[in-house]
Amino acid sequence: MENNLLIIGVVFIPLAGAVLSLFARANNQAQRYIGFGAAALSWLWSLFLLVDVVDNGPQIYRLGDWQPPFGIVLVADSFSALFTVMASTVMMSGLLYAVNCRDKVVKNESFTALFLSMMVGLNGTFLTGDLFTMFVFIELLVIASVSLVAISDNRLGLEAAIKYIFISGIGTVFLLLGIASIYATFGTLNMADIAQQLSTGERPLLARAAAILLMAAFLLKSAVFPFHYWQPDFHTTAPTPVHAVLSSVVVKIGVYGIIRMTTLLFVEEAAQIRQWITILGVISIYFGSLGAFRTYDGKRMLAYSTFGQIGFILVAIGWGTPLAMVAAIVYAVNHAFIKSALLMLMGVVSSNTKEKTATLEKIVGVGTKIRYAWAVSLLWLLGGLALAGLPPMNGFISKLLLVRSGTEAEDWLVLGLVIAAGLITIMYMLRSWQTVFQTKPETFQVEFKKEGGDGILAPSFLIAICLGLGIYATPLFERAEATVEEITTPQIYIESVLPPELLLNPVADAPQEVQR
Repeated sequence: MENNLLIIGVVFIPLAGAVLSLFARANNQAQRYIGFGAAALSWLWSLFLLVDVVDNGPQIYRLGDWQPPFGIVLVADSFSALFTVMASTVMMSGLLYAVNCRDKVVKNESFTALFLSMMVGLNGTFLTGDLFTMFVFIELLVIASVSLVAISDNRLGLEAAIKYIFISGIGTVFLLLGIASIYATFGTLNMADIAQQLSTGERPLLARAAAILLMAAFLLKSAVFPFHYWQPDFHTTAPTPVHAVLSSVVVKIGVYGIIRMTTLLFVEEAAQIRQWITILGVISIYFGSLGAFRTYDGKRMLAYSTFGQIGFILVAIGWGTPLAMVAAIVYAVNHAFIKSALLMLMGVVSSNTKEKTATLEKIVGVGTKIRYAWAVSLLWLLGGLALAGLPPMNGFISKLLLVRSGTEAEDWLVLGLVIAAGLITIMYMLRSWQTVFQTKPETFQVEFKKEGGDGILAPSFLIAICLGLGIYATPLFERAEATVEEITTPQIYIESVLPPELLLNPVADAPQEVQR
């Protein structure tokens, strides 16, 4: 269906909410409710969009009514619609957390507008049908997230923001050079049009260079080795609701870009790309997992953990079989809910102390003295089980699919390394739960706030989703299967976007095999 308003809604609603929040600067609480309301409406809109895509196939919206490949087109296929729901769920939860958050930065008159701008950037990146508009949405996301970290309560926020601007600038150069190379070669930036031209079999050298540049840019956006050093500082210094979004869904932009590029544009180069993706994935797993194990700061531990968890997703992409691609998508979605919930729970604990510290040595036993201590402890335990890939949580489904994918690919060495790294995750999550929630020291090393800490409604909602997707995993698994079937048949995307008169091959064949 053309010009489906459900597509433009998931971008326009948070944008309108951001503008509206600026008119309520005199009332901070009103700003927070406006932000949550806009995010909740956008979340519902994204669910309706996903249902529409499931029922009717890919949907498009042509801005200005320009026919592709000219003008800007937003495309909602199974892949982009699913990732939009993932992002909207976490963004809405972040703003729900902000309603009862005691961080000073949340009271900043620009906080809500910047947070909703991140939502616009995320949804727009997943839905756009051309490379330059993707670049614009990514940069909007970068500007908003850098601003939120720079104005955070943490005195190191500005330093971390400057470091990220530098490394993000390198990614921007890679992205722009890749886009410029594509345009110089094909005379278009519409992804469907590029895919159709590439399907003719001609592979100019400049197009291969573009593939390398775009892959480097997306690897950097996901903080994959060797582009990872900025991530722990930048994420750790962010306010809790912002950190929850950065470490759960913003890092998925790179995952989305890699999958989209290797299944739509650079299909012939995909086998070579995946070999490198597998290697970088394994290295990232161990850098992240060992970094999380070695650190004694709760927020930093979870930041390093994100680095490692993205590695698991990359390994699945690297294996490249249909089952492995299903595993990558399921893992990406489940990780978003798990990680955002855990970061919010760590925020709840640290917000109860006057120092707002997350250093494990200082918050020994703090989890036993806070409001709703039993509930927070249970939620952390469930979140830890999910991250470690243990039943009955959704992380178990992710790890099970990953192991099955490795068995199918017969890559026994990498599979063994993946399983061993999972044991490291169990160790650092168990250590944190034991330290914060099970130890009862004679004297505490921190002072408690009389007014208490942040609310637990948002992380409770996310953990409930994690438990639900663990007990009843069929809907997400079936949606991921349908997504892989669709994205591995590029002609479906091409025919959905381009008008019939521009099609070279108007036949959607059976799904192609995605092999390593």
